[in-house]
Amino acid sequence: MTPLRDRFAAVPPQPSGPANPRRQWLRTSLGLGAALLGSKAGSTAATAASTPLVWRERALLGFGTTLWLRAAHRDSDTVERALDAAVQAVRHVEAQMSLFDPASAISRLNREGSLRHVDADLLRVLQLAQRVSARSDGAFDITVQPLWLAWDAARRTGRTPSPQALAQARALVGWRDLVISADEVQLRRPGMALTLNGIAQGYAADLARERLRAHGIEHALLDTGEWAPLGHGPGDRPWTLAVADPQASGDDIVGKAAGAVAALCTEGRSVATSSDAHTTFTADHRHHHIFDPRSGQSPAQLASVTVVAPSCALADALTKVLFMGSVNDALALARHWNVDVLAIDKSGKWQASPGLRLTGLA
Repeated sequence: MTPLRDRFAAVPPQPSGPANPRRQWLRTSLGLGAALLGSKAGSTAATAASTPLVWRERALLGFGTTLWLRAAHRDSDTVERALDAAVQAVRHVEAQMSLFDPASAISRLNREGSLRHVDADLLRVLQLAQRVSARSDGAFDITVQPLWLAWDAARRTGRTPSPQALAQARALVGWRDLVISADEVQLRRPGMALTLNGIAQGYAADLARERLRAHGIEHALLDTGEWAPLGHGPGDRPWTLAVADPQASGDDIVGKAAGAVAALCTEGRSVATSSDAHTTFTADHRHHHIFDPRSGQSPAQLASVTVVAPSCALADALTKVLFMGSVNDALALARHWNVDVLAIDKSGKWQASPGLRLTGLA
């Protein structure tokens, strides 16, 4: 497998919202060259089969990081129009759900405590988040923004939050106090705030993939911080992602087998990863941006969780749910949610659920 790219650097998180740097511990390994369609009966089909796919890509800044979209079609104008539509979908999600944009709908909701005339995509994400919260007994909770603010404020002084500051932040966290209707979203208590950084990027990938399909695209890979594949990659090769060792993270390991614990074939499913390797509040990685909403602390046992699921938004959210316990807990929860997982503990030991198709690193 040949590394596709190593040129995208992380965009530093902005202080106004939770950190959401590029998740560089998922690496893409793709073959080179244009894929050819298989031959079919008839002269017209034979002509189409001999026409190579035209691959195009877009790189853009969004959600405080670098996003990357790649797609193919036999007609170059078609793939360009499709990528335009995919970019517009990502921009729409960002305008609704990004804390890096102070004018976004979610930023306005946090400032004002309520939001009327809710966008349909925002409503879908909020409803999905609430379903995951209910089914996970609050392990996933989009009202954790006050915890982020408390930890980030303490980090700026070189400390961890005091017990009093942590208790005050925890008192503002609670998914049941987010009231959602078709016409209005309300935060029941003053000081509550949402972050969709744990689900919006996955939803952006889902929506962009829908737009590509609507334009006749059958082969693509979307990286919005989470990964959504479609069809196959160049050279008719399957889309394969290498999961990096969180203890060896960094831009210097892009595409290098030495920095990865495993490579997995996506088989058409979406992939999301959460890791303690970035956005840490203490140098030992004990405290980082993934919180247990019920304690206000970072889970102690795992270093990285990769979830493979049909929906990228669901995979994104479930990385936090499966992060809360041990490797065995993550495997059990994956069965419960009917998804697959690769979990890495703090010592670097990892295990994957049986449904994952792992392949060799090269």
